Amino acid sequence: MSMKAWEEKVLQAPGAPDRVGVIEDELRLAAGLTALREQAGLSQRAVAKLIGVSQPRVAAIERSSNVTIDVLAQYARAVGGHLEVSVVKGQDKVTLFPGAPGAAQARRTSRSSSESRRRVPAPAAPNAAKS
Repeated sequence: MSMKAWEEKVLQAPGAPDRVGVIEDELRLAAGLTALREQAGLSQRAVAKLIGVSQPRVAAIERSSNVTIDVLAQYARAVGGHLEVSVVKGQDKVTLFPGAPGAAQARRTSRSSSESRRRVPAPAAPNAAKS
């Protein structure tokens, strides 16, 4: 049996396309995090030190699909970036976690019209200074 025929047979099994999609998402996340770290010229050990975890934990973060937004934000900062999380529904895009340093508000925008923009409060920074 050729590889192509085997692939077609496997994908015909009930639920197979959904399982393949989940695996692809996990691989995309792992490859993306690893690429960001490597582009920053950092080892897993260096990232671990920057975010205060062990090197094996960084390896687990890079291969896991079950990572919290807080951990992803810390990882992004360690490699010199920031995390943004948005939900897209139809033509609307709602930014839930602006992520950029100093971002005071999340934005709700319509991709079809810049006139329909409106601001909504952003979540408080997790480590905001208390007076």
